[in-house]
Amino acid sequence: MNNPEQFLRDHRQLTRRYFLYLGVAGVTALDFLPLTANAKPPAPALAKAIKELEPWFTPPEKFRDVSRGKPLPHSLPDEKKRQVGLTRETWKLEVVSDPDNPAKIGHPLTKKVGTALDFDGLMKLAEKHVVRFAKTMTCLNIGCPLGTGIWEGVPLREVVCLTQPRENLRRIFYHGYHNDDPQQMFRSSLPVDRVLEDPFDLPPVILCYKLNGQWLDSERGGPVRVVVPEAYGFKSIKWVTHVVLSNLFHANDTYAEGNNDVDGWLKTFAATISVPREVKAGQPIPVTGYAQVGLAGLSKVQVWIQSNAVERPAGDPYFATAPWVDAEILPPPKHWGALPGGKIPAGTMGFDDATGKPRTWPMKLTKVHWAALLPGLPVGEYTLRCRTIDEKGNAQPMPRPFQKSGNAAIESVEITVKS
Repeated sequence: MNNPEQFLRDHRQLTRRYFLYLGVAGVTALDFLPLTANAKPPAPALAKAIKELEPWFTPPEKFRDVSRGKPLPHSLPDEKKRQVGLTRETWKLEVVSDPDNPAKIGHPLTKKVGTALDFDGLMKLAEKHVVRFAKTMTCLNIGCPLGTGIWEGVPLREVVCLTQPRENLRRIFYHGYHNDDPQQMFRSSLPVDRVLEDPFDLPPVILCYKLNGQWLDSERGGPVRVVVPEAYGFKSIKWVTHVVLSNLFHANDTYAEGNNDVDGWLKTFAATISVPREVKAGQPIPVTGYAQVGLAGLSKVQVWIQSNAVERPAGDPYFATAPWVDAEILPPPKHWGALPGGKIPAGTMGFDDATGKPRTWPMKLTKVHWAALLPGLPVGEYTLRCRTIDEKGNAQPMPRPFQKSGNAAIESVEITVKS
């Protein structure tokens, strides 16, 4: 390679032409809706990579698990689960005032006086207040989503209102079963405003009992868990058993003890799924990936391949001056999978009941897949990177580049081109 910079300039123009050829619209045969009319089908290598993409909704057995507990509550014997209220038949939820920072309520829900909410009571509320929405569950400090599903439940506010709150209610915190060991308690909290109202057209915070149309199993936090639509997983407490109404004015999440931002919402970022690590010189390189669509939305996914023989300018830690090229954001799938009948349940927020299609795309708080076909390269060592641009024009990892506020690091993948 006599002039690496000239090569990369030429490569960038060639890449743009490949993307124009790509179209990706022809993936209709691969269970995706077309992007544009009369577009050419993708090249065979890219078509194969797209066909092998993961389902948009995650099958239950494919969800990743980052549960806490010794032993993990979902691993308990069935008889023990029945004893401690981790079955639908024995589950009860207590909703009480915080003894240290009391909120004034008229009707606490407690086991002692027989007013705790049971599963039948939750289902009675669901007859009128059921909510369904799609969400990608992800951990604050992990760069890979745990899974995407349709979460169904009753807004938490409906249960809070049963306690007849009157005043001095500023924060709501909640925890789940923790092996009857105070040292294992894992607690999260929300300002009361977020529980009682849904800003930015967000779905409500729910007491969730179904995932993808099926009863929530124990490993996913069943029989009932909290799900906070815009938040990372630590806010969506599993095996919920207690809700405490408090006059406390600040967050009191267990996760704060690890120097974590406990009030941040989902970030937008991209990562790869399929990248060939070794290719022959001149051979096109098919690349696929996903993008987590945070509250800031998603306008673009971009890729950039760099020769390792070329030094990047100093003072550009996020590669803002690199020659990024737009990848293709794939359209919604025709067949959703992992759902009863493969169809979106009626009444799911963000979807049109008549067509089963999303009202907007990409959908915030979920994911999309993307694809790119890079033209062949000369022999050498290269680094592929990908990033997102959100709806406000912020390039990943901005505007929040801090790890403890949610993973958004720019991924790099090494590729070797051989003769």
